[in-house]
Amino acid sequence: MAPTKVLAGARVVLPTGTVDDGRVNVEGTRIAAAAPGNAETVDLSGHWVVPGFVDLHNHGGGGASFAGGTAEDVLKGVHTHRLHGTTTVVASAVTGDLDFLARHAGMLAELAQQGDIAGIHFEGPFISPCRKGAHDEGLLRDPDPAEVRKLLDAAHGHARMMTLATELPGGLDSVRLLAEHGVIAAVGHTDATYEQTLRAIDAGATVATHLFNAMPPLGHRAPGPITALLEDERVTVELINDGTHLHPATLQLAFHHAGAARVAFITDAMDAAGFGDGRYMLGPMEVEVADGVARLVEGGSIAGSTLTLDRAFKRAVTVDGLPVEDVVRAISANPARLLGLDGRIGSLEPGKDADLVVLDADFTLKGVMRRGEWVVDPRLG
Repeated sequence: MAPTKVLAGARVVLPTGTVDDGRVNVEGTRIAAAAPGNAETVDLSGHWVVPGFVDLHNHGGGGASFAGGTAEDVLKGVHTHRLHGTTTVVASAVTGDLDFLARHAGMLAELAQQGDIAGIHFEGPFISPCRKGAHDEGLLRDPDPAEVRKLLDAAHGHARMMTLATELPGGLDSVRLLAEHGVIAAVGHTDATYEQTLRAIDAGATVATHLFNAMPPLGHRAPGPITALLEDERVTVELINDGTHLHPATLQLAFHHAGAARVAFITDAMDAAGFGDGRYMLGPMEVEVADGVARLVEGGSIAGSTLTLDRAFKRAVTVDGLPVEDVVRAISANPARLLGLDGRIGSLEPGKDADLVVLDADFTLKGVMRRGEWVVDPRLG
């Protein structure tokens, strides 16, 4: 028989709401409906137990890059984010030479096959030079469906999302191609109008890449992509809740307009997440991290973040004043659904993977379990 643990006494956030003095039964790698009388009991009184975090958009951490590093680098970054509660992570690439991206996707696909990452997100090269952010303008290109297909083929079925400036030539055809292959088409790094964005959504785009960032601002006569993405029930909006990318009032506007069912908190993290200030490379671009904020050395554009999802969770509750249950949806259930993995992760229900996070009364991370094993043991202080 697989060893059974009972996590007892915590406030447990379930899909149906929060249970005070709740319990989670863990048998082997899964959550169980019941536990035998002789099961090991872990007293978590005074704590919260929430589902493991799911990050749709992440470029690295721990000093290691998902966008250009080796397999060992990727595993180091994955472990760093697991220490901060992210039990499922999608590895995000950045703009690069198409052949390099295809080769790199092949390596990431092997890690996805092994279960180390949940798939691949291509952020670039099919984005707008007008809204390039921390991407090399010399490597940008229009979204040719044949080239999109090349990257999908290189990912061997593990491509999960691609960010596109859908207003560019070939953009709508590329969205349709992605939708046909079950890959999320995300609108981002775009200079699209409101009307152009609506056409992309009708073509099959379902995610807004880091809403507000790298797109035209909201205008009273030119509502732009932000309004189109917020108002359409088919779209989930990514938000980077680090206090740098979004003013708290802007986050509140997005969260309450889209509703808890259509928000996904992401990190957009780069190598410095969980590591520290200094000089780094984001793809081919040099980045300076100072006081936890990453900016391009040349030009000063924000270059991803140093965020971890435990900090995003704590900020959402303690600074933004969002209900814990809504934050759990945005940080676990919604991204799991987008990835098509909600039958296995994203909520604390019998039969699902025993992926969970333990937080203290102040919402500081104290424990992380992935597939039934402690990554961070709350009993060790």
